[in-house]
Formats: sequence, C-alpha cells, structure tokens
Amino acid sequence: MQNIQKEWGNQVAGIVNGLNSIQRLDNQELAPQAENFRNLLLNLAGDVRVILIRLAERLYLMRNMKALPQDRQIILAAEASYLYAPLAHRLGLYLIKSEMEDLSLKYTNRDTYDTIARKLAETMRNRRQFIHNFIRPVEEALKRQGFDFEIQGRPKAIYSIWNKMQKKNADFEDIYDLFAIRIILNSEHKNEKADCWQVYSTVTDIYQPNPLRLRDWISVPKTNGYESLHTTVIGPGGRWVEVQIRTRRMNEIAEKGLAAHWKYKRAEGEKGLDDWLGKVREVLEAPESDDREFLDDFKLSLYSKEIFVFTPKGDLRKFPAGATILDFAYDVHTQLGSTCIGARVNGRNVSIRHVLQNGDRVEVLTSKNQSPKIDWLGFVVTSRAKSKIKFKLNEERVRIAENGKEILQRRLKNWKIPFSDENIRKLLKEYKLKNAQDLYYLISTDKIDLAQVKECLTAAEFVDSQEEMPVIEAEKTPVQDYGKVLRTDDYLVIDDKVANVDYKLARCCNPIFGDEVFGFVTVGEGIKIHRLNCPNAVQLIGRYGYRVVKARWTHSGREALFPVEISLEGDHDPSILNTISNVLTKDLKINLQSITMDTANGMFTGR
Repeated sequence: MQNIQKEWGNQVAGIVNGLNSIQRLDNQELAPQAENFRNLLLNLAGDVRVILIRLAERLYLMRNMKALPQDRQIILAAEASYLYAPLAHRLGLYLIKSEMEDLSLKYTNRDTYDTIARKLAETMRNRRQFIHNFIRPVEEALKRQGFDFEIQGRPKAIYSIWNKMQKKNADFEDIYDLFAIRIILNSEHKNEKADCWQVYSTVTDIYQPNPLRLRDWISVPKTNGYESLHTTVIGPGGRWVEVQIRTRRMNEIAEKGLAAHWKYKRAEGEKGLDDWLGKVREVLEAPESDDREFLDDFKLSLYSKEIFVFTPKGDLRKFPAGATILDFAYDVHTQLGSTCIGARVNGRNVSIRHVLQNGDRVEVLTSKNQSPKIDWLGFVVTSRAKSKIKFKLNEERVRIAENGKEILQRRLKNWKIPFSDENIRKLLKEYKLKNAQDLYYLISTDKIDLAQVKECLTAAEFVDSQEEMPVIEAEKTPVQDYGKVLRTDDYLVIDDKVANVDYKLARCCNPIFGDEVFGFVTVGEGIKIHRLNCPNAVQLIGRYGYRVVKARWTHSGREALFPVEISLEGDHDPSILNTISNVLTKDLKINLQSITMDTANGMFTGR
C-alpha cells in the first residue's frame, strides 16, 4: 500500500485500500450477513469511486456466473437484488440497476423470467407498431416547432414487469406501462426547463394525460441528480403510454448516474450524493446502531420516495416519504431534535409526530426540559434520527445506572455486606438479568426493592437457583462426509455442518420431491426446507446467508407423501366442485385436505 501511495498518491491508495477491505469481507462466509453488509457500506461510504468499481465488479461477476455452482449463483443473485441493485438505483445508475435485477430474477426464479421474456418476444412486433403509430403525430408537431430531438421506445425490464405483476396482482397483459417512450431534446442549458415543458404541452395537446401520473423532477431533481418530466397519456385504442421528457444532458445523467456528474459540473446531484453518503457514514459509525435494523433502514432509504420541505430561511431539505417533524429536527442538528416539542408548519402548530408533506415550511419548537423518549423510535423513519435517539437514550441510561450503583454501594455498606462480584452475580441470577448495568438501572428507577436485595444476600439458606455446569472440553471428531443422512428415514440430505437437527418443509412454498431446495436454520424450529424459487428465498439468502445450508433429496423421497397445492381456473359450472373432488379423491386416490373456490364473470379459480 505504501508503494501505491508513493507512486499514485493518497486518493488512489485510498480507493485500493477500500477495495481490499471489501475483498476481505467477501471471504468471511460465516460472518452474519447484516454485519458484512454494514462493514461493506462503511468502506463504500469513504470514497464514492469505490462504489462504482464495486458495482462494476459485481455486474461482471453476475454476467459470467453461468458456470458457478447453483448455490453460489443463488447467493450472488440474492445479494445483488437485496443490496447492489438498490445501491445502483440510489446513485442513478439505472442501466446497471436494471441489468442486475434482471439477472437476479433469472437465477432465482428462472421459470418466471423465461415466461416474461417469451411474452415480450411474442408481442414485440405489435408493440413496435403501436409505438410507431403513437410517435408519428408527436414527431410531426415537434418538427413544426423547430425542436432538435430524438424519440426512443423504452423497453420495460423483465424484473420491473414481474415486480408490478406482484404488487398489483395482475397478469402480464394488464401492466399498462409496457408501452413507454422517451423524448430527448438537444437544448442549451439555459433553455432546458422551458423546452421540456413546451414539449409536455405539445404531447398533452395530442393525447389526454392522466393528471395523477405527472412527475416533475426538473424543478426539483432527485437526490441522485435525476432530472426528467414523466407523464402517462391515453394512446390509440385506449392504451396507457408513459412519456419521459428530458434533454441530452439529463438523459446521460439518468443513464450513467454519478459518473456523469463529473462531466457536467453544473449538476446539483453530486452535492446531494455527498450529503447522503456523509449521513450513511455517520449512522454506520454510531456504536449503538444495530446491524440488521440499520440495513433495513438503509435499504428503505435507497428506494423510498422523496419529499421536499423548507426551513424558515427558505433552504430546501429532502426526506423519505413518511418523515416526521422529529426527523426534520434531527436532520438540522442533534440538539434541536433532542429538545424538540413540536413545530410550526405553514403557520400552524403541530406535534413532533406530524408527517411532513411536499412543500411544507417548517420551524422547529424546542424546550430545555425536553429529552428523547423510547417511544420516539416508533415513529421516526430516518436512520440519522433513530441513531441519535438511541445514543441519547443510552447516555441517559448510563447516567441513571451510575446513580443506582451508588445507591446499592451505600446500602450494602450500611448492612455490612461486601460489594463484591460474587454478590452481584447472585443478584443477577435472582432477578434474571444479563449485566450489572441493568441491575443498577432498575435499582435507581425503583423497579427493584432494596429490602428484597438485602434478604437475598443475607439469607443463610440462599442457594443458586441453577447450578453451574462444569466446562467439559468436547472430543474432537472428524467431520462427516457431505451426504450423511441425519436419520434412517430421512428423505433429505442436509449439509454436513449441521447434525441432529429436525427439519420441516416450509409452508410458504411446500417443496416436494425433485424440487431444487435449500435449508434455512430457524430459531427454535430446526431447519426449514424451501424451494430455491420460493418467494422468500431472495430475502432469506440476502439477509441471512450464514444460516443457509445445502439440502438435496435422497432416493427414498420418491416414496414419501408431501402436501401440495394445486391452482385451478376455468369456466364455472354448478357441478365443478363435485367433479374436481371426485377426480382427485376417487380417480387419483389423493387425500384432499381442503378446497376453496371463487367465481366471477362466469369463471372460477380454486386452490
């Protein structure tokens, strides 16, 4: 590292050091996933160029992971979907984000990926013809007005289509923005806003817009610098078409994200990204923040919609949707947040729980008698606010515990009982506490009666409520070969690192013999067996990769009985329920546990 620093300077050495730190994390396969991601983000937040290199490296790996073992493919795909794609989105790298999401879906849910890809290919010709007919009158109108422009059809990513199908519980054919175009203007910087709005006016003169679908990211760009006008209009045949309007500069920033900001020095997005990365690092370095809770908050901040509010001086501040007065106060200053009792929003007094709306003007109200409360954590949404509240609460708890310790020392001295580690251990065992600080805190807050403490320590018959077990050094035994069956009647082979643990088939996906499966070590319920394409697989592997174990079926699984769920749909008939029941129970000799039916518009669906 010293040679690199000498040859290339401090900046390059810092980037290399950050990448080396990340590489070491990649090798710690057994470390908790949330802790790994936290340390990864801590390295990334140091220099944004480390993020760009890391994303490029991970994208290259995903493009070439066809030859990797399937379990490794699943892990990489889950990590990409859970962390790297949202991170690329936050940095404005939409092309990388889209490709990562598509590849992740391809390796975690191949059947769905192939189905959507096939339907896109089958409808491509009709969609192109529709877009051609839609574009023609727009082109003619813009040419008459003298605009220098380009219109592109915008193909919808497979993952994006699948995601909307899931959210809306809709079929492929019902996703309205399969049709989308992008109008890119070659405008001078000083004319960009006016030109974009003029084009918007032209488009909406030709096609009827949906006013609820207008998105103006030109007047107030996203934090990552994204600028564009979005609207949705009714095209030929009553089909919805999404229209994006932007300039060439805006388009380059939209596609290349942060990387384009160094080309366009006038762009405001770089400062927003620097501010965001600074807040990420501040929360990461807070000693009291929980790894998994932080990771959830961080991931939420990557995708959450933004609102824009103003300080009394007119300064603009951006927050995730759902942010409260308290989030605003902590964003301005820690002391302001800790003493906040409410705010004046647009001239009206509101409480600290008040949810901010776009365009609010906020003046924070404080009191020197106010201090952070534990229930504040239930309604703030930003990681910064949560971290600061926890820090202040911990400070207060330490102060109260010190007071409790002094109280206990004085009382023991009066009772002529030694203040010793042995007596403290007895009290911890009696009250089932984890550490001495909890004991002192409860004494200080009068949650523990000191008379009972005296009785506990002076009673002659006092005995430990639980004998300490002697420490026995385990015999070293050789690791069994992979494939060792846990029980003679097992239908599954579990990873050799786990032994003498029961397993259950997960109800969320009901795996059956022959399915590609993996095991997930639960707390209190042994190992749950999931399909690789289980709806929860990406979440489980992405967040808790260290609890995932290999699993495969044995030959005896062919003879086992497994619960399965069958989905049916068709034309409704009054006798359909009886017909299906007879086929399953009499003809196929299947044990039918339950059946549900719904009918609508002459069709039935059943499970």
